[in-house]
Amino acid sequence: MASLSSAISNPGHILSPNALAHDVKPKKICYSQCHAFFLPPHRSPTCRMGFVSGLERKKTLKSQIFASVTVDTPVNTSPEKVQLPKGDTWSVHKFGGTCMGSSERIKNVAKIVLSDDSERKFIVVSAMSKVTDMIYDLIYKAQSRDDSYLSALDAVLEKHRSTAFDLLDGDELGSFLAQLNHDISNLKAMLRAIYIAGHATESFTDFVVGHGELWSAQMLSCVVRKNGVDCNWMDTREVLIVNPTSSNQVDPDFKESEERLEKWYSKNPSKTIVATGFIASTPQNIPTTLKRDGSDFSAAIMGALFKARQVTIWTDVDGVYSADPRKVSEAVILKTLSYQEAWEMSYFGANVLHPRTIIPVMRYDIPIIIRNVFNLAVPGTKICRSTEDEDGQGLESFVKGFATIDNLAIVNVEGTGMAGVPGTASAIFSAVKDVGANVIMISQASSEHSVCFAVPEKEVNAVSELLQSRFREALNAGRLSQVQVIPNCSILAAVGQKMASTPGVSATLFNALAKANINVRAIAQGCSEYNITVVVKREDCIRALRAVHSRFYLSRTTIAMGIIGPGLIGGTLLDQLRDQTATLKEEFNIDLRVMGITGSRTMLLSEAGIDLSRWKELQKEKGVVADMEKFVQHIHGNHFIPNTVLVDCTADSSIASHYYDWLRKGIHVVTPNKKANSGPLDQYLKLRALQRQSYTHYFYEATVGAGLPIINTLQGLLETGDKILRIEGIFSGTLSYIFNNFIGRRTFSEVVAEAKQAGYTEPDPRDDLSGTDVCRKVIILARESGLKLELSDIPVESLVPEPLKDSASAEEFMQKLPQFDHDLAKKRQIAEDAGQVLRYVGVVDMVNQEGAVKLQTYKNDHPFAQLSGADNIIAFTTTRYKDQPLIVRGPGAGAEVTAGGVFSDILRLASYLGAPS
Repeated sequence: MASLSSAISNPGHILSPNALAHDVKPKKICYSQCHAFFLPPHRSPTCRMGFVSGLERKKTLKSQIFASVTVDTPVNTSPEKVQLPKGDTWSVHKFGGTCMGSSERIKNVAKIVLSDDSERKFIVVSAMSKVTDMIYDLIYKAQSRDDSYLSALDAVLEKHRSTAFDLLDGDELGSFLAQLNHDISNLKAMLRAIYIAGHATESFTDFVVGHGELWSAQMLSCVVRKNGVDCNWMDTREVLIVNPTSSNQVDPDFKESEERLEKWYSKNPSKTIVATGFIASTPQNIPTTLKRDGSDFSAAIMGALFKARQVTIWTDVDGVYSADPRKVSEAVILKTLSYQEAWEMSYFGANVLHPRTIIPVMRYDIPIIIRNVFNLAVPGTKICRSTEDEDGQGLESFVKGFATIDNLAIVNVEGTGMAGVPGTASAIFSAVKDVGANVIMISQASSEHSVCFAVPEKEVNAVSELLQSRFREALNAGRLSQVQVIPNCSILAAVGQKMASTPGVSATLFNALAKANINVRAIAQGCSEYNITVVVKREDCIRALRAVHSRFYLSRTTIAMGIIGPGLIGGTLLDQLRDQTATLKEEFNIDLRVMGITGSRTMLLSEAGIDLSRWKELQKEKGVVADMEKFVQHIHGNHFIPNTVLVDCTADSSIASHYYDWLRKGIHVVTPNKKANSGPLDQYLKLRALQRQSYTHYFYEATVGAGLPIINTLQGLLETGDKILRIEGIFSGTLSYIFNNFIGRRTFSEVVAEAKQAGYTEPDPRDDLSGTDVCRKVIILARESGLKLELSDIPVESLVPEPLKDSASAEEFMQKLPQFDHDLAKKRQIAEDAGQVLRYVGVVDMVNQEGAVKLQTYKNDHPFAQLSGADNIIAFTTTRYKDQPLIVRGPGAGAEVTAGGVFSDILRLASYLGAPS
């Protein structure tokens, strides 16, 4: 058994299958005949690997056992050396395991290769999907002396055998199957050796695990030839030479690799070459691998050796995303990335490329294209030297992407004794190196009072313990106050090459985090400013990622909306939003998303935005019990949208009482509800003071005059220094309609009944005739003008007869109203005799500091006498408009115009937030 173990750990001892089967002590043989681990440098290796016993040696010297032989590749025996062409005529493609996952996918890869119109093509392939993992599992099972490695090996054989039957026929199929069975037989012998020894060296493992690439490369080359194109396949262990380093990485030997490539090409000239990814050899011809993402690295190295026009990495995604799309649904495909941006993003965990993949192509400015093998219509992402002006000039062009690293811990070493003491940082990181921990990020204040750094959470205990030990004397003496571990952290990195020359990027980033209520634990930024790195709590990581991504990539005026009260006005607003949302987003960069709708009983919530074409249907299907607190939390808690607005379409004073808290939380409010601005004076003043102190907006144009610009006009006059003398107007569309039609011999009750029938009045007409609604509008305008009046300070002339105020129902009121027609008929007659008309008006008298709601007469040529239908009219008498008042006239009632007024306020909010005007 010792001899078996020696054979596995010492490549000079080779075992035959027979020896392994019978546990026979192996004989040492001349290794110059075997390529598995060593081959003299002057030899051109052809992947030879033999397992021979002493009895079979003589035979084997004549006929070697090959692990993978280029049996299907014709060798040019011409004495004339073929020169290797280099430059733009070559394009390099790399297809990963997913692309090579089945016979159908391999056919698809062949189509892509054949459709490339480049003069010369070099194709790097990975093993078929899952095969590398399957082979690693074989080795693990063999080391563990698990007999199931044999059945697992049969599964590997069957996967490739069935794929070959689907793809190949004739001599190509027979040749490949013979080679496949031969390789499997040798692998079985190797795994038996591992099984007996109980372990395998890294060299042994690297040799075994590379077979998947050998088989996939051979199959694809056969398929390409089957389509009539001359194609050779390359075992890159014959060409690609790398030097293993101490950090589980390898460094390419470009000079030696270039010499071997030229030698290989002189014997195997072809305009289409299919090569193995992932595998290579050491300078001593020992098989090795390129470690993580090795196939991508292979393609980049070969692209550099050929000085190719470009390297295309084919994968199963459409390109490089601005953030992980599994975490950020709004992530977009980036058109371009610079080499440095791709490097930074991949370091911080983005699924781009391994950072080392980029190094070879950077030397020759060879672009890398990331494309989706399953979606050829998408151009993918181009990684190149410069990306000047290719992605526009918005903030998103300065910050290209965001990446995160989870499961980290922060180690904070602090103490006053650190300041100005040379060697402290060196001692700290020397200890970290001794532990073998990987430092992800370092941050130090200029005061030198503390140094903090991030390491993987699994390594933090060892780091902390060693630091406590190394600095025990300093800790005991008080020169260091603590070595603190902060667990459960994540890193968020913003990456962009143009960040260095763009003021405000950092401010925007931290503002987005602040708005999302994210606390930053530590910050790091290099002077190159290719990235800004922050450490946050692990549970905040996704929220932070969504918040910063939305700030840079969504429209600045992406607004999360909550609609309260989907009744007549609210429902009409939702219909208007449905019809205009797409136009606003496309033409004005305003992205309005209704995230929730709530009534008094049920509410409908959505994470991405409600489909407004079927909101009523969805409310019935998915509606839940209404809860205002949960509703507000849902709308405002969606931190990947930068702005939140609640639209109150009710007339409920209890809803209005929440405005102050909403504004204080940073939630904008838009409403036609008059209750807040006409309620108790102290609450109104408190609300307006908060509005002026914060950057949160409160719009209420539709509280007076529905969709007419009454509030906006008044504010404009005051802001430009005009002085209001008097505001007078017909503020009720209902009462405007009633008195416009209260003419001739018509009775007052008849006109009221007609208005009720037409839908102009409230269900109970007393709500209109009482004048309370007009009074609220008057108090709103009075307060807006600077008067500090309560609702009770406004005298109101009610049109409801005193005996009918306590009628049990609206029906009873309407039945008895005709009994009082004579009172208003008499007033109408007096007015007509004087050449006047009756109008129900509200008045704000700034000169006398008072307001009133009353029935008043106007001459027939007065603008108030010229109204028709349910129009409103408001006259502003000011120092500028003293002789000829400024008049605003138009429809002042109805769901369409009121909802339109609310919609206008929403768009005004978007304008304030940065939408183009």
